[in-house]
Amino acid sequence: MFAKIMMSKSSPFAILVISASLAIAALAPVHAEDAAAGANSVIAVVNGHQITERDVALAETEIGKDIGQLAPETRRRVLVEYVIETQLMADALDKEKVENASNLDSALAYFQRRAKRETFFENKVKSAIGEDAAKTFFDDRIKGMKPEEEVKARHILVETEEEARDIAEKLNRGGNFDELAKEFSKDPGTKGNGGLLGFFSRGQMVPQFEEAAFSLKTNEVSEPVQSRFGWHLILVEEKREKPLPKFDEVKDQILNGMIHQKAQAIAEGLRTAAKIDYLDESIKQQVAEEQKRAAAQQAEVMKQIEEFKKAQDAEAAKASTEGKNETEKK
Repeated sequence: MFAKIMMSKSSPFAILVISASLAIAALAPVHAEDAAAGANSVIAVVNGHQITERDVALAETEIGKDIGQLAPETRRRVLVEYVIETQLMADALDKEKVENASNLDSALAYFQRRAKRETFFENKVKSAIGEDAAKTFFDDRIKGMKPEEEVKARHILVETEEEARDIAEKLNRGGNFDELAKEFSKDPGTKGNGGLLGFFSRGQMVPQFEEAAFSLKTNEVSEPVQSRFGWHLILVEEKREKPLPKFDEVKDQILNGMIHQKAQAIAEGLRTAAKIDYLDESIKQQVAEEQKRAAAQQAEVMKQIEEFKKAQDAEAAKASTEGKNETEKK
């Protein structure tokens, strides 16, 4: 509706409306009547315009974050008054001569398109991805997965191998790794807590560091290890297997990822079927470059697939030949 389009939470008018609504809400009765069921249930009539539950729900999405934590009855009253005052301002504007009518029409058209986009997203994207699909995706990916090995380690980082060996000698004479890290380590991120890195799995550290850390036994200190950061002494304090995630722990993440992929696929399909003319030369050039890169990437993928197929065919032919040779020998 027009009132909803005109009001923006970033506008000074919206702030005034929210402030006024909060003032009214302070006087709201604690025991308000239950809301009428149904999105089209009429809550109030303002100058002949019906205010419905749907309007209140839309107001919640617009200003819900701005009105903070309120009791449910008070929050509902604030939203209702916001919708009413929005309608009143829209009516007042309709009675005046609007000099910037073209700007208003543009705003109306834009927000109508945005509302249609959101409706399309709800109907075609989110509704197509349910918890069952997410569970199937999870089960398919979790099959064959093994728990990851993790280590909990500390390290001391210095600039030269000589420094690292001097500190290693101090450790051999009974020095405390935690204290020596606080005194000598050049890593500002871990120096203060005795070089503690916490638990990490493979792929999170630079290769030289990772190889050394995962080869150590619990409570064992490494020889000096060089990486691009300098020289490390590594102490492994604990090893464990990171348990595989449970579905409930990653369900929302999977759903969001699937919805994102579905939205991308639908949008790409719509773009392919549409005729889009870019008149802005800068954007037109950017689009052309992106399309060129995408085509090159696609060609590279197809090339790799073709090479993989050829390699598979060659392996199959080789295996077949070897099998025939073995049969002939027998």
